[in-house]
Amino acid sequence: MRKNSKIHPSPLYILSPGQMMVAGFGFLILLGAILLTTPWASASGRTTSFLDGLFTATSAICVTGLVVVDTSIHWSIFGKVVIIFLIQVGGLGFMTLGTLVALIFGKKINLRQRILIKEALNQEELSGSVKLIKKVLKYTLIIEGLGALILSFVFIPQFGIIDGIGYSIFTSISSFCNAGFDLMGSVSGEYSSIISYYNRPLIVFTVSALIILGGIGFPVIINVVSKKTFKKLSLNSKLALVTTAILIIGGFLMIFFGEIGHSMDGMSLWEKFQVAFFQSVTTRTAGYATIDLTKFRESTLFVMIILMFIGASPASTGGGVKTTTAAILFIAVKSFIKNENEITVQHKRINVFTFRKALGVFIIAITIAVLGVYLLSITQDPKHFNILSSAFEVSSALATVGLSLAGSNHLNSVGKIIIMALMFTGRVGSLTIFTAFISENKRKRVRYPEAKVLVG
Repeated sequence: MRKNSKIHPSPLYILSPGQMMVAGFGFLILLGAILLTTPWASASGRTTSFLDGLFTATSAICVTGLVVVDTSIHWSIFGKVVIIFLIQVGGLGFMTLGTLVALIFGKKINLRQRILIKEALNQEELSGSVKLIKKVLKYTLIIEGLGALILSFVFIPQFGIIDGIGYSIFTSISSFCNAGFDLMGSVSGEYSSIISYYNRPLIVFTVSALIILGGIGFPVIINVVSKKTFKKLSLNSKLALVTTAILIIGGFLMIFFGEIGHSMDGMSLWEKFQVAFFQSVTTRTAGYATIDLTKFRESTLFVMIILMFIGASPASTGGGVKTTTAAILFIAVKSFIKNENEITVQHKRINVFTFRKALGVFIIAITIAVLGVYLLSITQDPKHFNILSSAFEVSSALATVGLSLAGSNHLNSVGKIIIMALMFTGRVGSLTIFTAFISENKRKRVRYPEAKVLVG
């Protein structure tokens, strides 16, 4: 009998939840890159450079949609299957699909796995995490299935039964996961997104609905289905829905009136409405386009940068600093102006930790974005990447949107690495990455004297 024998825990159990998320997404990106660099993944049968494969895998897992090679033309059926699988995993989160596999094989979900699920879905409580995962999977299957069914009414007549079904499923998953990858390069030209469908209401509004549902967050969808009426919804759901509506309507109005006599000149009023509405929806999270963005005014592009930066809602398939973060900061400023002692909304008090987290997320995101714009502008060809196009590319990557003004295919190797880092940060979360590698200080019992600092 051995004495003093010790059972060494698995390295995975040594990692914190934040480190597990970083490692999990990193592993999936590396796996996707290896698969995409094989000869079977390209339509030509030749190997794709590792950097381009890594960029595509990062963009897919981070549900961004920025591409350096055209998805439809460059990749084979195998490559497209790999991409859409990475998009689905990235949209739902690797812990969600990992839990699904465990449930299928009858495995019990242990406490550590439940903690990871709580972190991945941005939940406050540990209880009910597995039940939440089951609902997420159910609603995802229903929404993506309905989306594919509706889209098939356009794609099957255009591409035939087999290809039409494939186009419908790919577009539905990419839309709901807010990824923005498309297969239209062989239809309307490389990197053309879905411009050829700008006046097809069935495509425009179906894709818009999928984007919105994916972007409002799974907790909001579940809350709406269970409560039925707006009055009974949780404060989180109300803030997410109201902020989303304000951003969509506000973005629509600015794009519509900014471009009605400019880039949309020559379109009918109904076509202008569809284009402006779709761009307002897709700019915040998805990355599709039904119009050439290079024709937009700089003022409109600036509005789009702001919409991208705010992004979707927490625990959704989209990125950005999140709608509720923007809402909390706006409410906090309003309380400050009114000289209120506490931050309140809807007869509810917002605790200090929530405000500090919102402020931290916002400041970190601004800092990363500014640094990204600076690095991109000094490392890229100024013919393609001036300050505006650099800011647009950085905001799109950090908020995992996928729209590009200069064209991601014009990035050099350094630029690709910068954008990959931004996409990864945007998907995993800047706070998650920081807390994963910075040890948390133990709470000090010493309380220091208060200092007076002049601000404002």
